[in-house]
Amino acid sequence: NPTVLNAKLVINTTNLIDSHLDCHIPNIWKKSLSETKQLLLLQEHEMEFDKIIADSLVDKLKAYTQTVSFQSLGFDYQGFTEALIFDVQIKQSVNEFMFNLYKNGRVSQHSVGMRYIKIFMCVNSMESTYTTEKANWDKYYPMVANLDVANEKGYFWAVTEAKVIEGSAVVKGSNSCTPVMEMIQENNYTETQKSRRS
Repeated sequence: NPTVLNAKLVINTTNLIDSHLDCHIPNIWKKSLSETKQLLLLQEHEMEFDKIIADSLVDKLKAYTQTVSFQSLGFDYQGFTEALIFDVQIKQSVNEFMFNLYKNGRVSQHSVGMRYIKIFMCVNSMESTYTTEKANWDKYYPMVANLDVANEKGYFWAVTEAKVIEGSAVVKGSNSCTPVMEMIQENNYTETQKSRRS
């Protein structure tokens, strides 16, 4: 039976308007990833010890961005997205509940815990009071993959910089394009356990 899962998780993707009407723009995480000392993989954004799945200070957890097609993630959107990825070891000994959910393929979405740094309101309006917001719309609208949402609402928020606090396994995230990319199971016996079994 496996005791460790080596996982490649998509925590966030850019170029999609999410349920908060935010559209994350490529390079949103660049500064934060270069400065952040500690990152957490949590259960449902809960900052509690028993909700930790992995902690980069003591566990194997590497965060980075990678440009991939939406189709490669299993979604029908056209074009490419910059995915925030956690390469992480999920250990049964740390959070057995979430370990079993991941092992059994029950986790299909993730979510990023973040702090806004730079955000721009984009409005599709020719009214003089929205001159700046219309300029933002013209700049960021071509980057949006789910244009039907932008067209229906007539506005959205372009987030160009944010600070990563944590990534979480969630039942349903504000951005559904956040799957498990890869999962490899392995045993993680100690030398003492190995000798006892021999």
